Amino acid sequence: MKRILLIGTGGTIASRQLGEGLSPALSAPELLRYVPDVRSFCEVDVLQLCNIDSTNMEPSIWCALAAAIREHYDRYDGFVVTHGTDTMAYTSAALSYMVQNSRKPIVITGSQKPIDTDGTDAKPNLRDSLFYACDGLSEDVSLVFDGNVIAGTRAKKMMARSFNAFYSVNFPVLARIQDRHIIRYIPPSPPRGPLSFQEELSDSVCVMKLIPGARPEMLGYLFENYDCIVMESFGVGGIPERMLEKFYSEMERWREKGKFIVMATQVVNEGSNMEIYQVGQKVKQDFKLIEAYDMTLEATITKLMLLLKRYPSSYEKLRREFYREVNHDILCAFEEGSMQ
Repeated sequence: MKRILLIGTGGTIASRQLGEGLSPALSAPELLRYVPDVRSFCEVDVLQLCNIDSTNMEPSIWCALAAAIREHYDRYDGFVVTHGTDTMAYTSAALSYMVQNSRKPIVITGSQKPIDTDGTDAKPNLRDSLFYACDGLSEDVSLVFDGNVIAGTRAKKMMARSFNAFYSVNFPVLARIQDRHIIRYIPPSPPRGPLSFQEELSDSVCVMKLIPGARPEMLGYLFENYDCIVMESFGVGGIPERMLEKFYSEMERWREKGKFIVMATQVVNEGSNMEIYQVGQKVKQDFKLIEAYDMTLEATITKLMLLLKRYPSSYEKLRREFYREVNHDILCAFEEGSMQ
């Protein structure tokens, strides 16, 4: 029988009504009592890492989570992390980069309703996650929710209250779980290297969402406080003409200090491609900008957090590693040597 470590972090799944709204109150051992039937297919130990609303999730907790998995890695066949839904996609992406080439499954799950309420989705989600973690073909970091198994770098919360809250963006779901059967759509990938852990991240990443009439002076303010700006542009990507002069002057000023912009799109599906329109092509070429293409925003941000810590003074190494595929995170990078 497989041994699974259940790691609790709080979230709606562990919440109770405490007078001023829902708040995490149940521990990981208490969650297990609501799904006693899982003992028929796995042995489960528990670790309570924290008990927070996932709005309060921070990179330091991701580092502690990766460290906990490393410390217990040899003693268990798989790991299940219970988590709040609001930042679950960030955590699943972060763990995908912090724990790479894992032949053991690391599953993130949660619920839209607390586990002790009628009609909750918590019990099937927790049961499915433990079941998936016990399967010999399961590997790497994934998010299990409403019967869907989603690659950790491809998940995005698309529904605020519905049970089918998470979608797989620009990549098929890995599998479906139905009545204790796993229907796989994507076969396991051969390992691309040895198991590796990185337990440090940079928090010097921010997001700037362009809107019509955005003030270009924002660039200077953000560069004073962050090393990397992820700029969410319109459509397939570009810089409005009214921003170009300031954009060029700020980029010239700050790139000498090792600061840079990564271009992304506000459009969830299909991704960016700045080469299509004149408003994007020249800027990208002039500054050799990194482009997120079909990556989710959550994956883009967490990958940059890791790479900034790993390559604080080498933009070229960071750029090359950004385009290296990790856990299905990027498929459409039109860069020389990017898919090697």
